[in-house]
Amino acid sequence: MKPLPLFPVTTVGSWPRPPEVLRAQRQKQRGVISTEEFERIANNAVLAVLGKQEKAGVDIVTDGEQRRDNFYFFVAEKLQGVQLTSLAEMLEIVEDKAGFERILQILDVPSFAIKNPTCIGPIKRNQPLALHEYQFLRQHSTRPIKIPLPGPYSLTRAMWVKEVTREVYPTKEDLAEEVVRILRAEICELHKEGVDFIQVDEPVLTELVITQGQTRTFMCAALVARKDPARGWWWQTRGRPK
Repeated sequence: MKPLPLFPVTTVGSWPRPPEVLRAQRQKQRGVISTEEFERIANNAVLAVLGKQEKAGVDIVTDGEQRRDNFYFFVAEKLQGVQLTSLAEMLEIVEDKAGFERILQILDVPSFAIKNPTCIGPIKRNQPLALHEYQFLRQHSTRPIKIPLPGPYSLTRAMWVKEVTREVYPTKEDLAEEVVRILRAEICELHKEGVDFIQVDEPVLTELVITQGQTRTFMCAALVARKDPARGWWWQTRGRPK
């Protein structure tokens, strides 16, 4: 592997998933197709993304997160004690229903369109989070590889729904400690396997700045679900920037 240049080129964030991958993700979730069939379709999408990066001269490549339905939703199927819960279902269990309804109004997306990875029991890895993504990419590229992982703050913030989670983890900090242990184990495994770079994604940290203390926003998922990408979170909460 040749040395990297002083300012290597890479990408941040996922690549758009083609219609066949989106369709296969929905079919897999409904049990219409097997995991093996989904992986075959996703493999083709990853190879297409990889080819575009190499053609463009990208120094550090990724798989474009083609296998993931969301940058942090995807952990639900890999972690014991975590299940995807729609916002409509969450409305039924949260104590502050009025406050939660206000959040749904701000999001301006159908409450069934967003699902949240919710901690409902003791969490542990049923399988590695991203190791297979690296292994496939390594088989098809000699360039340095970067694997993105959701950060502990974003995962804890998403998973903690106190009405169900506190029966297992009394405080958000207790859950966070478990999340950190899981991510540490994943990172150690990726390092041992030979991953060149690991990117820890923490976009939800921006909530500390732009929501003025609001306890929950589902910001990233809402942006994905919007029909009009131009109507971003800042536009929705503060008005269009001048």
